[in-house]
Amino acid sequence: MVRQITICAVMLCGIQTFGNAQQASTDSTTSCNFQDGKQISVRYGTESHGQKDEVKSGKIWTPAGQPMLLFTQTALSVNDTDIPTGAYSLYFVPGKGHWVLIVNKDVDSGTKYNKSDDLMRISMDTAEISQPGDFNMVFGHMAPKQCNLRVYEGKNAAWAEFHEK
Repeated sequence: MVRQITICAVMLCGIQTFGNAQQASTDSTTSCNFQDGKQISVRYGTESHGQKDEVKSGKIWTPAGQPMLLFTQTALSVNDTDIPTGAYSLYFVPGKGHWVLIVNKDVDSGTKYNKSDDLMRISMDTAEISQPGDFNMVFGHMAPKQCNLRVYEGKNAAWAEFHEK
């Protein structure tokens, strides 16, 4: 009898936890350390079940409807454009055959995207993947002073190279 009560209690806790997980988006973080130990990281929201924002070609898009935050402990270079040490908001503009990653200076939560605060727009290489999946973002440490940001959404994969200056 005690065993049955324990099993029921564990199952009820699991159902409650699963239900709460479906109600809101959660934050995830991906990071990469350069050879000298300095780090670059991105904090981003992930959609909860039923809350997915539609990805529209040519329109600004963010996972979970909120900008991603880039934190860098070192100056970076992307496509010969510099990103100073600090914090930035990131946005995507998905497109057929290419995506654009926007690095924006405004990190105030709750503010709407403002193009005049853009530091840079980065053209991202893309490919179609065979196994579609939910949104995910990871850094790959490619060389002592290079970290590549990889983005996966549905059947799309996009990436950009970040180089430590």
